[in-house]
Amino acid sequence: MGKRRKRAGGRHGLQVVTLCISTTMVLVLLGLLVFFVLTARNLSAYVKENLTVTVMLADSVTDNQARLMCRDMYRRRYTRNVDYISKEQAQREQTAAMGADPSEFLGFNPFSATLEVRMKSEYANRDSLRWISAELMKDSRVTDVAYQEDLMDSVNNNLRKFSVVLLALAVLLTCVSFSLINSTVKLSVYSRRFLIHTMKLVGASWGFIRRPFLRNAIGIGLLAAVLACGVLGGGAYLLYTYEPSIVAVVTWRELAITGGAVFVFGIVITTLCSCISVNKFLRMSAGDLYKI
Repeated sequence: MGKRRKRAGGRHGLQVVTLCISTTMVLVLLGLLVFFVLTARNLSAYVKENLTVTVMLADSVTDNQARLMCRDMYRRRYTRNVDYISKEQAQREQTAAMGADPSEFLGFNPFSATLEVRMKSEYANRDSLRWISAELMKDSRVTDVAYQEDLMDSVNNNLRKFSVVLLALAVLLTCVSFSLINSTVKLSVYSRRFLIHTMKLVGASWGFIRRPFLRNAIGIGLLAAVLACGVLGGGAYLLYTYEPSIVAVVTWRELAITGGAVFVFGIVITTLCSCISVNKFLRMSAGDLYKI
């Protein structure tokens, strides 16, 4: 009798370990998905805010006037950042890039002073840039406004497609994750189906019978969430050591939300699966328990 109990306890312990490992793996996948969804939004804003609108100034505009325009531009609601590039600076940069100074054979500086404007992400689209460009062109000191419209449309379209793909993956992975964890939990409860029936025969309420299973499920969910957060945290650290500039897209806010989501998924999914499995066996008669 003692050996039989020891063997049953060993099998139960192995089932708990298996459930914990499988839940951890699923939570890692769910955590990665949440992480990518959150960072995709930051990446979208980062890409959009680094697209530059070039405002070309008339030759009659002095440095002081250009700097005043720069300050005025910075205060506008659609501006994230403004850089002023004088004619002399533009000449130096182009000379370094081309390896020759065009003014030597032209006899004058052919470059114009410009304002390099980076927009806030919500204004980095075709419609907003059209009315912004029209507004800027009303200023007599501005000769032209240039931006890469095709590139901006391409960025917005690609980000939109990427978001749809992530959403589809989120739905699919959530369904698959629930199915995998539910199967593992059901197997764990199945091995104790006769214990459930015995407790029901002696008059135990369904809530009383469910309670230890739910406590066990919550414990496994918490442990799996801790392990999954450890794996995800290690991956984020390796990513940071490989590319430190990733902090512009991945912040502590995204990491905290991902960790919180992993804990919520771990507790909710394991608890819900355990509750469904226990209720299934609670509804069965003794004869049905032998048939499955």
